[in-house]
Amino acid sequence: MEKIKKLFGGIDLTWTKVILFAVMAGVYTAVMAILPQTNHTSFADITISFEVWILFGILIIMNSKSALDSALKCFVFFLISQPLVYLIQVPFSSLGWQIFAFYRYWFIWTMLTIPMGFIGYYMKKDKWWGLLILLPMIVLLAIHYGMFLGKMLYHFPYHMLSMIFCAVTMLLYPVVIFSEKKVRMSGFILSLVIILGMTFYTMTHRNVYNTTVMVNGGNAGAVFDDTYTVSLEDESYGKVYIEYDEALEDYKVNAEFVKAGKTNIILEDANGNKTVYEIIIREDNYDIHEK
Repeated sequence: MEKIKKLFGGIDLTWTKVILFAVMAGVYTAVMAILPQTNHTSFADITISFEVWILFGILIIMNSKSALDSALKCFVFFLISQPLVYLIQVPFSSLGWQIFAFYRYWFIWTMLTIPMGFIGYYMKKDKWWGLLILLPMIVLLAIHYGMFLGKMLYHFPYHMLSMIFCAVTMLLYPVVIFSEKKVRMSGFILSLVIILGMTFYTMTHRNVYNTTVMVNGGNAGAVFDDTYTVSLEDESYGKVYIEYDEALEDYKVNAEFVKAGKTNIILEDANGNKTVYEIIIREDNYDIHEK
C-alpha cells in the first residue's frame, strides 16, 4: 500500500513528465480505438468513458505543488492527450478529419479541468471537507461502475475489467489521498455503500436491447402476419413478438434481448409450419439468417 500511496503525492511531477504522460495516454487511447479486436471490450472503454481519465487527473492533482500548478498541469495534460487521440485516428477512420467533431465534448471537459484541478488540490489538506471535493468523482465512478456491470451481465465477461477498475478506485482514492484515519475510513465506507447500492440497482434493472429483428417481406426473407406466432428457442435471451407497425403499414417482429449470444428464432404459421432463423445477438446489433 505504501508504494501505491507514493504514486499519489510522492512523484516529482515536472512539466516534461506531464507532457510525456499526455502523449503516452493519447497514443494508447487512439490505438485502443483503432484496433477492431478491442471493440466493445474494457480496453476500448478508455476511448469513451471517464474512469481511467479520473485516475490520471487525480495523479496529477496529488503530485502538484500548488492549486495553480494543479490546474495548469491538468489542463495541459488534457489539452495534449485528447486532440492527439483523434489526430492519430484520422488516417484510419472513414470520417477522416470529421472525426474531430467528437472532440467538442472532450474539449468542454478539458476546460473544466482548470477549476477541477484547482479545487481538487485542496484534498491534499487532509481535512474532512476534502471528501466533499472527492465525492463528485466517486459518484461519477459509481455511475460508470453500474454501466459496466450492466454491460457485463448482458455480455459476460465483456467490460468486467472496467467494472472492477471503477470499484477498486472508488475504494482506493479515500485511502491513498487522505492520511487522517477518520477521513480515510469515512470515505472508504461511503464508497462501499455506494457500490453496494449501485450493484443492487443494476441487478434489478438489467440492460435490455430493444430492436426489430424482422419485417414482413424484409431482408431476412420472412413472410408473416398476425396469424403467426414467434418465439426464441432459448427464452433466457429475452422475448420476441409480432406487432403491426402503423408507419410501415406492415407486420414486424420486435425483440427485447437481455443478454448477448446465439440462439434461434422460430416463426410458426397457423398450420404449424415452422421456419427457423439463427440470430447472433450483440450489445447494439445482431446478425440473422434462415437456417
